[in-house]
Amino acid sequence: MTNSITIKVATINDLDGIIKPQTANQTSQGGTLSGGLTAHQIQEMMTDMPQIIAVINNEIVGFLLTTSQTVNNNRKVPIVDAMSASYTGSPDSYVYGPICVSQNQRGKGLAQLMFQKILKLEPNREGILFIKSDNLASIKAHEKMGIHKVSNFHFNNADFDVYAYLFPSREDN
Repeated sequence: MTNSITIKVATINDLDGIIKPQTANQTSQGGTLSGGLTAHQIQEMMTDMPQIIAVINNEIVGFLLTTSQTVNNNRKVPIVDAMSASYTGSPDSYVYGPICVSQNQRGKGLAQLMFQKILKLEPNREGILFIKSDNLASIKAHEKMGIHKVSNFHFNNADFDVYAYLFPSREDN
């Protein structure tokens, strides 16, 4: 039996479903997410840009969150501010991430599918993200997507790499 994967834009009704894998993937739980967002912060992000989710059997098994530079500058998130000081990006760029796939769904291409969805929804915009320098699985996955390292920074006794992408829209998509 194959489970059908749906990649779509999240709504307010998906907040709890996003919080669940985010909580399960915090470093305190053995995961690799470098920080957590509250339901209020995610809701604010939903009014700013599309938030992408992967759904299997009515369960959210992955998410890709995005935020415009305007909202990020107003929020003053220290780790994002450190990334932005390291690499500012283009005026219309946005912050990509966090991205998370449930442990039992990793390696099945869900991150790539969510990435393709945001590229279709936000064509010709630069996306900027950071990855902890020792998170080799995430670095490998993002490099496979064609995202390139542009900078690095040090925050809270850890090293992070900054990656960016700008893919032109294609008429055949």
